[in-house]
Amino acid sequence: MICRNEEEARKDAHDCEAIVSPLREALRCGEKSLVGNKGYRRYLRTTGKTFSVDADRIEQEARYDGTWVLRTSTTLSTTEVALTCERLRTVEEMLRSMKSLLSTRPIWRKRDETIRGNVFCAYLALVLRKALEDRLEAAGLDEEWAGVLADLDRLTHVDVEKDGKRFRIRSTTQGRAGKVLKAIAVAIPPTVTKLPGEGVA
Repeated sequence: MICRNEEEARKDAHDCEAIVSPLREALRCGEKSLVGNKGYRRYLRTTGKTFSVDADRIEQEARYDGTWVLRTSTTLSTTEVALTCERLRTVEEMLRSMKSLLSTRPIWRKRDETIRGNVFCAYLALVLRKALEDRLEAAGLDEEWAGVLADLDRLTHVDVEKDGKRFRIRSTTQGRAGKVLKAIAVAIPPTVTKLPGEGVA
């Protein structure tokens, strides 16, 4: 069965444009800069000694954006198979996000307790994601999950010291971050916060 995910289609188109746009700029700056870039070569057309963007290749690949093929031996309906596959992909994505955010090293699961703990963490991550998505939907926000994570990840802070006093400076909220935090009723910290204690002289 052939499936199509509109969110993935938009992501695929965005990823392609992220390569093609700088490629066009590189062509204007000089062709020597293209030699060592494998990503560029994928969309390059050469005619003798000159290069140009391969529009036909881009158009051909765009036909498959967000599209994939599923093969199964089950008796489930097409819709059930597609939804099951999507749920599995979501769980795997959450596992990757969890391990990345927590900076965990690989876990070689040999004991039952470790396996149960890993499954519990994956399930908990999935529950938290669903809760966040429900709140975003209730607030009328239809945002892509990858974009939400990226914008929240850019919300950082740095501690500085001036005249013997310590301060914490928060970065500005970018993209969806402000709307997401408001939807889940989480207050954004002040831009500048004075930290307790004196700095090191």
